[in-house]
Order: sequence, then structure tokens, then C-alpha cells
Amino acid sequence: MADPPTPPVRARAPRADRSNAVHAGAWWLWALGLATAASRTTNMLLLALVAAVAGYVVAARRTDAPWARSYGAFLRLGLAVLVIRVVFAVALGSPVPGTHVVMTLPEVPLPHWAQGVRIGGRVTAEGLVFAVRDGMKLAALLVCVGAANALANPARLLKSLPGALYEAGVAVVVAMTFAPHLVADVSRLRAARRLRGRDDRGLRALLQVGLPVLEGALERSVALAAAMDARGYGRTAHVPPAVRRLTAALTLGGLLGICAGTYALLSASGAGYGLPVLLLGVAAALAGLRLGGRRSARTRYRPDRWGPRAWLVAGSGAAVAALMIWAASYDPAALDPAAVPLTAPTLPLWPALSLLPGLLPAFVTPAPDRAGREERADLVRESAPEPVKGATP
Repeated sequence: MADPPTPPVRARAPRADRSNAVHAGAWWLWALGLATAASRTTNMLLLALVAAVAGYVVAARRTDAPWARSYGAFLRLGLAVLVIRVVFAVALGSPVPGTHVVMTLPEVPLPHWAQGVRIGGRVTAEGLVFAVRDGMKLAALLVCVGAANALANPARLLKSLPGALYEAGVAVVVAMTFAPHLVADVSRLRAARRLRGRDDRGLRALLQVGLPVLEGALERSVALAAAMDARGYGRTAHVPPAVRRLTAALTLGGLLGICAGTYALLSASGAGYGLPVLLLGVAAALAGLRLGGRRSARTRYRPDRWGPRAWLVAGSGAAVAALMIWAASYDPAALDPAAVPLTAPTLPLWPALSLLPGLLPAFVTPAPDRAGREERADLVRESAPEPVKGATP
């Protein structure tokens, strides 16, 4: 009797658990790399490609946690920003002159001191294209931030911050956690209204949903404050005044050096001194954070490790940012096409290929549990014997 055929072996990513989870900071570095690439171009096709790369990684690697479900809210917020930008361009005019008039609105006369500002008037196709490009850039930045918020665990991100920044980190992480829980609460209350046969749309429904949402947010805030106080947050160790002053000087000087070096690298005139200033600023800021951590008396239980997968995720975002910055200096016309004269957008080859490393986290990071359940179900269906014709079920 012949042996049954062996099912094909699939190359699958490992399933996510506590031991192999990617560091939360790596996801934010990856998202910041994509956001840097989006900030370097106004090409609508490249901006759409940046959003598509971020969306693919989120669809492949996000979990069912509350913060992961907030990605849709960021997409809707980006769309709203795009619409608002176009509406402002139509109502208040555009700084880009154009010859292709789309429509002419009634213009409101303004006093002489408001020269340069108009309400209504001609709406040109060039002005609309310029507004769409600006709106898409802001929307792409929001999509990148939403991707990081959907993939990085805020609580684990808090544990990874230096001891000198844990008070600020608590405030930031609580603020970041509030938005996903708010979205989840609104969805839950709207579903409950639909089950009771009530309308879940309109201003009246929004007002009736808003009070329970705010009440739940207040309860979570009080519970979180009590839990943090019970765990010793806010209690600091004694540090000499000289060390405190040195810490403040190093941290402030380092942040100023990072800002000046980054601005010089992004500008065309300061590329020569930008990198040394940036490195000195990073070194001073790290030294200040190291000294500032002495006043923190807290300990860490099972700190997150920065493993090879975290290096790959953060490196892919850095590679996208570096390649896009190089492309901006190599072919600036392709990344920032002129709105006048009006031309169809084109997709430059090398800048588009430079965005593809951003897809690497979708293949090298552990798959979430839902992906593991789907793959196990597929393997069970493939290995199940075929039913015999004529047999009784």
C-alpha cells in the first residue's frame, strides 16, 4: 500500500509570543523612516505607495489588541485632512497660479489691509492639484503614525524608555492608549444601540454615546493612576544638585544639537557640518539621559530585548529614509513635480524601489495568533482525506 502524499512544506514566520515579540521602539523607528520618506516628496503616486506599504505591514502583522484596531481611525483622519485641505484651497484660493479655470465662485470683497487673502474667486486645476498633493503628504504622515500605533504595544513602549524620561513617558503612553480605547468604546456602544433597535448615526446618537465614552475614559484614568501610585511611580532617589544641573545641560544641549544637525542634513546648504553636529547632539543627549536615570528608583521586570528582528525592522525604516533622501538629491524633479504646467503624475523607478524595503517587517517578524490559526486551519484542510464517492456521511 502506497504511503499518503506528504503535504507541501511552507516557509512560515514564527508565531508571536512573549519571547520573540519585536521591540516596540523598532516599530516606531520603522514608521518614522516611512514618514521621513513621505516628507521628502510631493509625488502623489509615491505618497500612495508609502501608505500602501504601511497598510500592508499593518494588515499582515497587527493583532486584535485595542490599540491595533485604531488604524482605521487614522485612515479616516487622513482622508478628512485631505478633504479639508482641498476645501480650503477652493474657498480661500491657492498660492499656485493657474490657467485652467475649473469654476468661478463669488468673491467676497476684503479691506485693503487683507491684501493677498481672498475668499472665493477663480478655482484652477493647478491649485487643486497642489492642494491634493499637500493633503496627501499630511495624510501619509498620519498613516505612518497610525501604523506604529497599531503595531507597537504602548505598555511595552513605556517599559523601554530610559529612567530619566519615565514621567513624560507615562503621560505620552497614556495619551496614546486613550485614542484606541476611545475608538473601541464608540464601536461597542454603537453596536449595543443597533442591537436595541436604536439609531447609531446622527448628532443625537453621538451625544447619547459621548457621555458613556467619557465616563469610561475617566474610570480608566482613575484606575490607572491608582495602579501607578501603588507601583511606586513618581518616587525618585536623591541626586546631588551638581549632577542635576549637568544632566539638564547635557540633555538640553544634546536635543538642540540633534535638531540643528537634522535640519542641516535635510537642507541643501548644511550637509557638511550636519552629521558631526548630529552625532555630538546624540552623544550629549544619551549622556544626559544616563545621568538622569540615577534619580529613578524603579526596577524592570523582564525588560524587552532588542533582538535581530528588531534590528531588521528598524533598519528597513532607516533604509527607506536614507534611500529617499538620496533620491531627493539625485532626482529632485521626480520627487517634487511642478504643479505648473499641469502634467500627469509619473512613478519614478528608483524612488519607488527605495520604498520596498519597508515591506520587510511583514515577512521577518512573528505572525500574530490570528494568522497562526488560519494557517493551521489550511493545513488541516489540506491533510484531510478526500471523501469516498457513494459513502454515507
